[in-house]
Amino acid sequence: MSTEEIIKQGLEVIRIEGEAIINLNKSINENFAKAVKILYECKGRIVLTGMGKSGIIARKIVATLNSTGSPAIYLHPTDALHGDLGMVRKEDVVILISKSGATEEIMNLVPMLRRLNIKLIAMTGDEKSKIASQCDIWLNIFVKEEACPYDLAPTSSTTAALVMGDALSVALLKLRNFTREDFAMLHPGGSLGKRLSLELREIMITGDKIPLVNKEASIKDVIIEITSKRLGTTCVIDDNGLLCGIITDGDLRRLLERTLDIKDLKAKDVMTKNPKTIKPTQLASLALQQMENYKITSLIVIDDRNFPIGIVHLHDLINLGLKQR
Repeated sequence: MSTEEIIKQGLEVIRIEGEAIINLNKSINENFAKAVKILYECKGRIVLTGMGKSGIIARKIVATLNSTGSPAIYLHPTDALHGDLGMVRKEDVVILISKSGATEEIMNLVPMLRRLNIKLIAMTGDEKSKIASQCDIWLNIFVKEEACPYDLAPTSSTTAALVMGDALSVALLKLRNFTREDFAMLHPGGSLGKRLSLELREIMITGDKIPLVNKEASIKDVIIEITSKRLGTTCVIDDNGLLCGIITDGDLRRLLERTLDIKDLKAKDVMTKNPKTIKPTQLASLALQQMENYKITSLIVIDDRNFPIGIVHLHDLINLGLKQR
């Protein structure tokens, strides 16, 4: 195939699958609304099952439901007939995915599920199919053709099933008033979770690692403190331990550009008064935002009495996966 033919084939696949998705508009109807309400009122878990490629799509929908606040599990139809049916409880709702609505393994499973007296939702391309006719709700995922040139490999049909699953998941998310904060709680390891839930008290530098000098300290002592703590800055405190300023290595460089006679200078002579500070319960994302706004690389964390209890550095936030704008 030439380059032009390859591009043409790729565009054709996208066209066919795009049309399959657009045609799902007809399927977002009263049946869809009833299915969402059944899933919302489910006291147990949402169980999805499907064979082959449909099973892979079912697993993806399970992952989406779980991550958006709707507990879900995948049940392999063959394994279900050999003991795994014990995973299903009477409080659950089962969604069965089958393009034809005649998948043998699913058809064999349906009578067993009916005995449990639970709600069944069919996701098929044929309302008159055996599977659809035995379920409480039918969701239409009919596609006119597969993107496969031989109309064999599941392509458009699996895309349609996946999009229908996404539609159910997002409708449930809205119905549950699922928030960004809720999402973050379920994704603590991701960058979004960290932005929305990670507090400075969990990550700030504390104790002896905080660079500190008294306001009467010599410039030599300031340099030693900045160098030893390796943060490029030091807090300046008064005799009561309260924060009164900050000195950065940039401040020292600018000082030396003005004069080399520094032996009589004290920290109080060089420090920047009223430094930028933040409270330990603030989010790490807010600290990153403030650093970007003020074009600084460190923030001093203070308590309610203005004692420096920690420090957070820009590089630490970036290393945690937080991103600059």
